[in-house]
Amino acid sequence: MLRRRARRGRETGHGADDPLDAAQERRVRAVLALGGVPQADLPDGVQQVRLRLLERTASGQEPPRDVSAWAAVVASNLAMDWHRAKRRQERLGERLASLRQGEHPAGEDTSLLSLAVARGLDELPEAQRQVLVLRFYADLPVRMIAEQLGVPEGTVKSRLHTAVRALRERLHEDEVV
Repeated sequence: MLRRRARRGRETGHGADDPLDAAQERRVRAVLALGGVPQADLPDGVQQVRLRLLERTASGQEPPRDVSAWAAVVASNLAMDWHRAKRRQERLGERLASLRQGEHPAGEDTSLLSLAVARGLDELPEAQRQVLVLRFYADLPVRMIAEQLGVPEGTVKSRLHTAVRALRERLHEDEVV
């Protein structure tokens, strides 16, 4: 069993001591991508999450109770940092390019909806975008989001409600839904 794990780690490019398993890495990549980080920067983002987890362990801090949730929140924060560093037009152009390179070619309707949702996410305040991505794309429960962000559950629920309402209004304005 251990040999198989070590071999699998070598095959995927990660050692047996990798703090993120494959499912957690996919989740981190998804959160980063949905947060607007370009495909080319996703490996760096995943490495940043790994590094922060290793630094946390090396500093003697208690490991997170739920590594997957912790990693998703860190990835969401990294995505927010990326947004602060790039201009709005660059983000939109790179996101559109990554949508065109998707593995599964989508129909025109799906592409329009994806574009409209991406634009709607860009227009949300960072705190609302963060909870929306963590709840609906990283599939974290409200309780876990509140714990990881250090805010009350009611705040998470309020931000979610406001974000969903704003996104729905934007999609109706664009006559996408």
